[in-house]
Amino acid sequence: MLGIDFDEAIRLHNGWRRQFMNAFAYGSYADMPLSDHQGCMFGYAIAAADDASRALPQFQALIKTHTRFHALASEIQELSSNGMADAADLMLPQLADESHRLANLFDELRALQRERRS
Repeated sequence: MLGIDFDEAIRLHNGWRRQFMNAFAYGSYADMPLSDHQGCMFGYAIAAADDASRALPQFQALIKTHTRFHALASEIQELSSNGMADAADLMLPQLADESHRLANLFDELRALQRERRS
């Protein structure tokens, strides 16, 4: 099912989020090598998922949450780039919340994947 290594997906996405948050904390977002979050490796895995996986309600929720996560990151980037760092900072808790939702959905799907393998 899914063909996604959820452990690796969680690791990559958490690493990206930490780097994003740290860049903001130190005011160096423009220097962040992953500022082009549209190149998210998990996004590529989602795109490669089979139709049966995509039909799962948990997978649909994961897609929506992942999309929201990156929409927030994009908005934060835009605000910061336009000199509105204070407004961008206020959105960081929302980004953290979406990240936690993603992690929970990753866990649910990983458990479902393991069930189907056994």
